[in-house]
Amino acid sequence: MIRVNGSDFHAGVPEDWHVDPVSLGVPGVRRPETDDEANPLAWQVDSLCAQTDPEAFFPEKGGSTREAKKICTSCEVRSQCLEYALENDERFGIWGGLSERERRKLRKRA
Repeated sequence: MIRVNGSDFHAGVPEDWHVDPVSLGVPGVRRPETDDEANPLAWQVDSLCAQTDPEAFFPEKGGSTREAKKICTSCEVRSQCLEYALENDERFGIWGGLSERERRKLRKRA
C-alpha cells in the first residue's frame, strides 16, 4: 500500500475491481436466489440469442430464419422462450425455434 496525498492507494488494483457478472448480462450466470416467479424473464440470461446478432432472429419479410433456428436447437431455455412467446402473443421474430407462422399454427392446434 502506498500513501498518496494522504489517501491509501493500492497500486495495480482498481477500487471497483469486482463487477457482478449478472449486472453485465453475462449469459449463463444467474444468482441462485433468483425467483423465476418474481422475474418471469430470468430465463433470458441463459439464452443463446442474447449472445448473437439480433437481426438473425428478426429477419425482414421473406428473409431466412435458418441461422436463428439453428441457434435455437442447442439453446437450453428454448422451451421457456417458446412458452413466453405464446403467452405474450409475440407476433414478430423467432422465439423458441419457431417463426411467427409456425407459432400461429401451433396456437390453432391447441
